[in-house]
Amino acid sequence: MELRHHVVHGHRRAYRIAGSGPAVLLIHGIGDSSATWAGLIPGLAEKHTVIAPDLLGHGASDKPRADYSVAAYANGMRDLLGVLGIERATLIGHSLGGGVAMQFAYQFPERTERLVLVSTGGVGREVNPVLRAVSLPGADLMLSSLKLPGARLQTHLFIQLMRLLNTDLGQDAPDLLNLVDALPDATARSAFIRTLRAVVDWRGQVVTMLDRCYLVRGLPTMLLWGSRDSVVPVRHAYHAHAAMPGSRLEIFEGAGHFPFHSDPRRFLEVVEDFISTTHPGDWSVEQWRDLLRDGRRDTEGTGVPPSGRSMAKRARFKPS
Repeated sequence: MELRHHVVHGHRRAYRIAGSGPAVLLIHGIGDSSATWAGLIPGLAEKHTVIAPDLLGHGASDKPRADYSVAAYANGMRDLLGVLGIERATLIGHSLGGGVAMQFAYQFPERTERLVLVSTGGVGREVNPVLRAVSLPGADLMLSSLKLPGARLQTHLFIQLMRLLNTDLGQDAPDLLNLVDALPDATARSAFIRTLRAVVDWRGQVVTMLDRCYLVRGLPTMLLWGSRDSVVPVRHAYHAHAAMPGSRLEIFEGAGHFPFHSDPRRFLEVVEDFISTTHPGDWSVEQWRDLLRDGRRDTEGTGVPPSGRSMAKRARFKPS
């Protein structure tokens, strides 16, 4: 569970690694770090080699002036796995990390065994208004003001009010406040803002996975969401599930944006069951080409190939 480090492309990357067996890669969300998985790693490590990195610009990893796009993060995950000598992995991504996991599966399908997308971004435009506000000019001043004397007390009182009113934001506020606390200086805040602006603007999310999610057909995929997610609405889970035929959907009733914090035991049980009851995706060039050709004929833009064509012809993954 202790942090380790590797220098990749001149930048220090922090990560945690534990256990042995088939690899599971845990990818945290924006502003977070590998520490967010602390309640999950020991259980997963009983049967798996668990790798939980701090994304570049986050946690104990370096925070350079660099590319913080989803595609760049996917490349970083591939390079870290390469350094560790791991060929393939089951990916579990939360929020932004879910988008990174999906991008990884798109860029490196031959290295992806399964996908577990937790309250993931990239399904629709909607996102918490606070994140939209932070994407605007002057965001650094707004974030730094939260460190001023008295600001913490005011924020705490606001959180208590939201919880007393039983709002969805009240469910997530403590975890979201921890993300702000994880931005100790201007360098960390700059990396956070650069990452956010790569995926969110004042109108909402700007990156979508729906146009290419048909490519996971046959790749074991599970969606997990909290029913009271105040950051990415739970209706996005149903949209993604409809666009990914064959995917599993698990809704954690009463949970917010961090269902693995709300009920870590159930989360672990669901993930372990999913891994144990599915076979790793078996990628091939022919299968990929067939999926791309069918996807191009999808005129509705849903990411679901047209009906009437044989699933066996479109996909040649091993059945689960």
